[in-house]
Amino acid sequence: MSHHPNRRTALKNVLAGTAALTATGMLNPMIAYADTAQTTKLKGNINHAVCRWCFNGMSVEELCVAAKSMGITGIDLVGPNDWPTLQKHGLQSTMCNGAEISLTEGWNDPQYHARLIKNYTEMIPRVAKAGYKNLICFSGNRKGMDDETGLKNCAEGLKKILPLAEKHNVVLVMELLNSKINHKDYMADRTHWGVALAKATGSENFKLLYDIYHMQIDEGDVIRTIKDSHPYIGHYHTAGVPGRHEIDETQELYYPAIMRAIKDTGFKGYVAQEFIPAQPDKLASLREAIRICDV
Repeated sequence: MSHHPNRRTALKNVLAGTAALTATGMLNPMIAYADTAQTTKLKGNINHAVCRWCFNGMSVEELCVAAKSMGITGIDLVGPNDWPTLQKHGLQSTMCNGAEISLTEGWNDPQYHARLIKNYTEMIPRVAKAGYKNLICFSGNRKGMDDETGLKNCAEGLKKILPLAEKHNVVLVMELLNSKINHKDYMADRTHWGVALAKATGSENFKLLYDIYHMQIDEGDVIRTIKDSHPYIGHYHTAGVPGRHEIDETQELYYPAIMRAIKDTGFKGYVAQEFIPAQPDKLASLREAIRICDV
């Protein structure tokens, strides 16, 4: 992890901001927004989701209410403890977590295989029983290891649990993260490496999480990469570059064109918003992001 915004540091800022509002006795504007917003009707070409951690200043219940009002149908990176809340609101857990060790300790290092196999063996049936499909995993950091060895190690470890995933119709999804800014030394930092791993596993139950923000930083050429690699991509994340904030005109990527490219591949999975809102009205930023991506 770096000093730039990421899943750890961003939460501290969001939580601090929320505490400042509620400590004064004022109504939390995020709750008020969710209560008053009318449900948005979307085009139906993109299945929209949002990442839980980016709105950690809200409870899961509040995020569910707000998300549903925007036409969002799922929430990413939610574990079993919060699945009942999502189910209560008719939302999907679009990228389940809870089996991984960490972003830095992953499948590329055999010393973690026994623990990972145990974790995923326990979690895969739980995901399936809840009616969900995607379960996140990570390559881990290089720590001096070359990419070829890391790929071989990942494939060997994953092959030990993929038969169980296939049995339960669960897809293990490895996230691609940039190693330039946010996740120094992370191994799965290029799409071609992830595609090679997917081919090595030989299973349709292993896919990639193509994080548009991360891959713009490390390799660029986003639209062509999506078109060339889409059979191996099972999920997408968004965020603005640079800074990981709103995906509007303040950043360099043009998301409508990217979303059209995703749509044109015939993708039927989910696109989850994973930006850290910089504007005071965080839910307004989320609603705008859904509008931008609804092509």
